[in-house]
Amino acid sequence: MAFDTFDEGISLGGMRSKSEIRTLICYMLKSVSTPMTKENVISALMEKGLANYFECGSCFEDLLRNNNIEEVEENKYTITKAGELIARELEDTLAPTVRERAVQCALTLIERERKEKDNKVTIKKGENGYTVTCTISGGDMDLLSFSLYVPDITQARLIRKNFYKNPTMFYSVIIAMLTRNKRDVSDILQELGAVI
Repeated sequence: MAFDTFDEGISLGGMRSKSEIRTLICYMLKSVSTPMTKENVISALMEKGLANYFECGSCFEDLLRNNNIEEVEENKYTITKAGELIARELEDTLAPTVRERAVQCALTLIERERKEKDNKVTIKKGENGYTVTCTISGGDMDLLSFSLYVPDITQARLIRKNFYKNPTMFYSVIIAMLTRNKRDVSDILQELGAVI
């Protein structure tokens, strides 16, 4: 197979042909069955070093231009029937580990996007530091909102990152502490220990 892409940032076993990248994009969109942003498609392929950023963007645009993928809502794309045909016909040309890594990264990014949509974190700069406000949504109402003061932006970003990893755990911890439910507190601490 002829290599026709830049290989900067690509790990061993990554995609070095535009045909492979286009096939992998189609396969990934077919497998996750959820519209994805262009940024998430590219991030999913880059996260494990499967393809170069510029090549991913170029291949994505090729697929869009050739009606293999389509925009179904603002900046959300899904596969078309033609793209599904490409994925079905050519998926065996991709290594199973490459397919698995791409789909797993895509699912992780979709879940992160869902958490960030359902739960909000705002960081506001003050005179002496930053106020981080975390909000857990229950659909049409907020279930919990809390604010923390931190002295620098690094800590504020760390809180945001950790909150988005598992907002439900924050809610469970606060409810368990406020209701003094020792069993729930103990279970949560054990779960937290497993995470750390």
